Amino acid sequence: MRSVQKMNKKKNREQYQDYRESTADVLIIEPAGYPLTSVLEEYPEIENPEVFECYAREQWNGYIACKDDFLFDRRMYPDFAYRIVDVDPPESIIGLETTIIVTENECIQEPFEFKSSITFESVVGQNVARQKCKLIEKYLEQPEFFGKWAPRNVLFFGPSGTGKTMFAKALANKADVPILPVKATQLIGEYVGEGARQIHQLYEHAEEMAPCIIFIDELDAIALDRRYQELRGDVAEIVNSLLTEMDGIIERSGVCTIGATNRADTLDTAIRSRFEEEIEFVLPDEKERLEIIKKNIDTFPLPVTDIDLSRIAKTTAGFSGRDIVEKLLKSALHLAIMDDKEYVTQEYFEKAISTIIKDNKSGSLNLIYT
Repeated sequence: MRSVQKMNKKKNREQYQDYRESTADVLIIEPAGYPLTSVLEEYPEIENPEVFECYAREQWNGYIACKDDFLFDRRMYPDFAYRIVDVDPPESIIGLETTIIVTENECIQEPFEFKSSITFESVVGQNVARQKCKLIEKYLEQPEFFGKWAPRNVLFFGPSGTGKTMFAKALANKADVPILPVKATQLIGEYVGEGARQIHQLYEHAEEMAPCIIFIDELDAIALDRRYQELRGDVAEIVNSLLTEMDGIIERSGVCTIGATNRADTLDTAIRSRFEEEIEFVLPDEKERLEIIKKNIDTFPLPVTDIDLSRIAKTTAGFSGRDIVEKLLKSALHLAIMDDKEYVTQEYFEKAISTIIKDNKSGSLNLIYT
């Protein structure tokens, strides 16, 4: 056994020596993209091929280049991949004298502008938020009118499921502008500097699309108060990059940042102070819950019969709009379908409500959001 191991080691050393003696004269690569979805799927634009060639040789010096293999950027664009189109001689070492040529890959495209079809009519209630959003709408329609008084940074806060994301999309639709929706957790990269780079790219693209909305959901994932630092890890460089953009050191006219959180009280004061306007989203009252139920029951694939909508609205205190639609109405409909019923009756709504309350150990739905 030992003799076999020695023979294999000797063979590997001989093969590596052959590689070392064969340095690549020409290496042809093409952009291949990221292995996982990034925030904006941006890839490096090479403005100066000579500078990039020097950068690439230094980074990949000593790598064995084989056709159809991948080379990964580890510095400026971490994890961005280049596919080896060809190498001469085949399976040779990348050296400091290797000529590196980058070809275009037509499969990689610039990020497209995202526009929403959701309207304000899709959201029930939130009259105060609806009124305050008119200011943002006017800014997006006439950015030059506001000058330095523009509402560039706005905070949406309130319980989960109250329509913050829908409002941002409806606002973009009403103002007829693109929206870039991003979850804050997507901005936390694996490498130092990656998160800051993604934020910078995000705002650069927004500037190109301006007027435009940047919607950062789950803001507390990167902007927790320093007292909760141990819970979030070290994301100081991400916060600093976001603060720089929100402060407008690089002026980006027509770009409105909307941050959303369920727990505004946990936000870092440095971040929260950058929002010129705070808009609160509240749980629907009984009248609004009744309207939500009526509006969505009309779209059921089965008819409803013998139901007391007022009773259902009264017994769902503490439910958000999303709870009513996703937990109550959908559950009642599914129960009726599973029982092979031709109608959805009151008993199915009662069963769904009982299940939701039972799942909440305290028995009070209001406590879900405190």
